[in-house]
Amino acid sequence: MNVRLAYARDLSGFLALAAQVEHWFGPMVDDPGFRAAVAAHIGDAKALVAVEEPAPAEDGAAEPPLLGGLLFGSDAPLFHVHWLVVSERARGRGVGAALMGDAMKRYVTGPGTVEVITFGADHPGAVDSGARVFYERLGFTPAETAGPGPEGGSRQVYRLTVPS
Repeated sequence: MNVRLAYARDLSGFLALAAQVEHWFGPMVDDPGFRAAVAAHIGDAKALVAVEEPAPAEDGAAEPPLLGGLLFGSDAPLFHVHWLVVSERARGRGVGAALMGDAMKRYVTGPGTVEVITFGADHPGAVDSGARVFYERLGFTPAETAGPGPEGGSRQVYRLTVPS
């Protein structure tokens, strides 16, 4: 597996990942706002992807499906994981941890705080996706309740303190 900055050609891979989780997040694939957000993150070099092969595809060859994708925001000392999704076929293989590890090295300087909004404890995706346990294993702690997600489900802020 290789984690790298996303390219414009990865937009379709992000949409394929989004299609796998729309039942938890609500419609994204056909949402122009989601497409624009992904494109903006790619343009700002704040989007990462995990791919199976370290070598780029040859001209005309199909891109391998993305294993995962991450959209990040950094405005030190506060940093944000805007979106992190791992492909159904790659879950449990360390893809999310690799994406987060790369993002932390690439974008985060201490002292600071990294925030992510994930599913509330009562959301079906909280257990099924493993998101809450995933962030807790990375050292994030649950904080205040956030507003509901686009599909109406509960959300919660998780924070990680980054020392100097």
